[in-house]
Amino acid sequence: MVTDSCPPLAVRAQLIPLLLLSFNIASGAAKEHHTPSQILSNDNEPQKTSIEIDEIVFVIQSQKQSFHATQATNLKQDILLQAEALSQYPPTVLFIHELSKHEGAWTIVPIIPHLSTTYGKKSWIFFCEEQTRIHVPKLLEVIHRYDKTKEWFLGKALYDEQSTIIHHYAFAEDPVVFKYPDFAAGWALSIPLINRLAKQLKIEKPFADFTIDLKHEIALFISEKSNGPQLTSVKEFCTEGKTSPEATNCATTFHTYLPFCGKAVEKRNLFFAVKTCKKFHQERIPIVKKTWEKQAALIEYYSDYADSSIPTQYLGIPNTERGHCGKTFAILERFVSPAVPEVPWIMIVDDDTLISIPRLQRLLSCYNPNEPVFLGERYGYGLGTGGYSYITGGGGIVFSREAVKQLLASGCSCYSQDAPDDMVLGMCFNSLGIPVTHSPLFHQARPMDYSKDYLAHQVPISFHKHWNIDPVEVYLTWLAKEDDPVSDQIIKKPKKEREDL
Repeated sequence: MVTDSCPPLAVRAQLIPLLLLSFNIASGAAKEHHTPSQILSNDNEPQKTSIEIDEIVFVIQSQKQSFHATQATNLKQDILLQAEALSQYPPTVLFIHELSKHEGAWTIVPIIPHLSTTYGKKSWIFFCEEQTRIHVPKLLEVIHRYDKTKEWFLGKALYDEQSTIIHHYAFAEDPVVFKYPDFAAGWALSIPLINRLAKQLKIEKPFADFTIDLKHEIALFISEKSNGPQLTSVKEFCTEGKTSPEATNCATTFHTYLPFCGKAVEKRNLFFAVKTCKKFHQERIPIVKKTWEKQAALIEYYSDYADSSIPTQYLGIPNTERGHCGKTFAILERFVSPAVPEVPWIMIVDDDTLISIPRLQRLLSCYNPNEPVFLGERYGYGLGTGGYSYITGGGGIVFSREAVKQLLASGCSCYSQDAPDDMVLGMCFNSLGIPVTHSPLFHQARPMDYSKDYLAHQVPISFHKHWNIDPVEVYLTWLAKEDDPVSDQIIKKPKKEREDL
């Protein structure tokens, strides 16, 4: 989704069908599903059936980029090593980025037919993230409780305390009613459910134009669109740390997620480009200067007006009412010119984006700037019918110098000055075969727009929007600490009308 500094964007025309679908879902959301998968035995326990390790297919929600591919490989080796001690028949462990040449494999739905065709005689598909840690014997014990001949959708349940923009205000009357899985804890679909979904997808392909929050959209697809089971919360699917006392009875655990690979990137190797315009010079730029600017060694502000008091740079691109593709490409051209120091990294942010530079320095220690790195919060457009992934601009977009050089050398450019810059960048990098690298630590929206349990196992790098919050307070609460997990949470009730992403 495109965001930029000024003026605030209206809802895109392309989003109208998706929004209508979300509101239609919300209007009927309170109904309960009583599918065969949720029928319990007389003692109120799910029917128990035997389960062997080779009946589970593990799907790691991996990424192509080298650091992430290594993390996925380490997890696979750990699963297989544990399984070897249990059985002579090892389980199948798959990397999602290798399952299909199709860019949309990460959205899960496009690979369901393949999973059904290839593994339709297994019992379970267990999905997990690269940083999920699995205690395989305990996982077998837990899954043993659920009848593998029935339809099951298992996971750690998240929910919204208030309707939120990232979920298109679905279930506005009672957002708590709808549960969706925390991918970090792992989640599982029984093969009967996989097989039925695959048959349904042959008849109807329910792909929306935009993929924004996959975990929520997967739950909508299974529980609402496909009339399948609602998420069954499994208390042993956890996101506590492996050594935490709370993890004693957990089948899965999760390390509080801020990757660090030995040596933080030095501040002098990071260049920050802030997109702004004259309208917001007095409203938003002072917030940047009060919060994260003091941590930046190299920073420039790009506007439609040269203001020496800030100072701002005018690159000859007038402000536009919609996207800001022309401005973004002009910034990238300047980055590789002699006008700025030659450094390996650039981050482009909006003037209402809040970031933690020390945390970003730690994260970037895991990436090689000599590789073309295109990093941030991943969205998708048209992935059901081809399409491409892109980094949504509001949470900030990080590029290695090598990525910028390859982009500009390719000749890929804006089809208009006011085209959505983040989406055009996604199209360009897709055509170059350079993968979008996703990090859940970048956020397109505000802290209160996300589930508290979801943020509890993160060390966030960015949030976006000043709407109906005190941005300085949000920065101090969520981002000011260099690398510690956040304990306090700011949750405020909206007082204004809903705002667009």
